[in-house]
Amino acid sequence: MAAIDRPLPVVDDEETGGFFAAAAEHRLVVRTCNSCAATLHLPKSYCHHCGSWDVGWRDVRPTGSVYSWTVLQHSIHEAFPAPCTVVLVQLDEDPAIRFVGYLPGAPELHDGMPVRVRFEDIEPGVTIPQWEPVPEA
Repeated sequence: MAAIDRPLPVVDDEETGGFFAAAAEHRLVVRTCNSCAATLHLPKSYCHHCGSWDVGWRDVRPTGSVYSWTVLQHSIHEAFPAPCTVVLVQLDEDPAIRFVGYLPGAPELHDGMPVRVRFEDIEPGVTIPQWEPVPEA
């Protein structure tokens, strides 16, 4: 059976390339203005708060909670067989920042469920932060 080609992100984009470079190092980052310290999510090359072009990337804790999710009952791509779950996670460090992730199958989720980043190495230089539930203690 032939391997399934997976859709890949553009990892060298000016506005998001730093996110994927950090992910390849298994770090989760957000874009931040170096002038006024505003978080720029979705990432931009300039700060829409103060107008500065002096922006960079800041490491954030790789933990969050489930904000929302949906279970797909039909395949949207052969690399993601149904059922699969699309999850929206809000960061513990800043709940205004939300990331989308993919979970295989239809796991039991609930609002506010703790999750953590799992870095998925797709190919050399391409790593995607995904999310997984934190096991209950």
